[in-house]
Amino acid sequence: MPKTLSDFPDRETLGTTLGIDITEASGTRCVATMPVEPRHHQPLGYLHGGASVVLAETVASVGAYLAAPDGQTAFGMEINANHLRPKRDGTLTAVGEPVYVGRSTQVWQIDIRDERDKLICTSRCTLAIVPLDGR
Repeated sequence: MPKTLSDFPDRETLGTTLGIDITEASGTRCVATMPVEPRHHQPLGYLHGGASVVLAETVASVGAYLAAPDGQTAFGMEINANHLRPKRDGTLTAVGEPVYVGRSTQVWQIDIRDERDKLICTSRCTLAIVPLDGR
């Protein structure tokens, strides 16, 4: 049976807390949006870099899960992010695509752009591919 977004339980998560909405998802491309509001700000009123990283890892994790073989899932092992532009409000769109899909690891590249298509953050995430039961 193919994997889908419906495999994810509908519950409160960090992604839902931040308003992340997955708009497209497959093992070859994952897209999500996130608003930029005061709850996403650091103390000076700008987008917190950690919020961008959560958005990037969410996209990579969903895509990697969908690319993983049946009976396996993905967990982030490492992520880096370059925060290129400040942002106070608006909407971000993250687009992730795999750079490498192996048996035990995947690497995803994620670009986060604003509503004017300006690059806000670029990220790379390495994910471990493991059995769903955690063994």
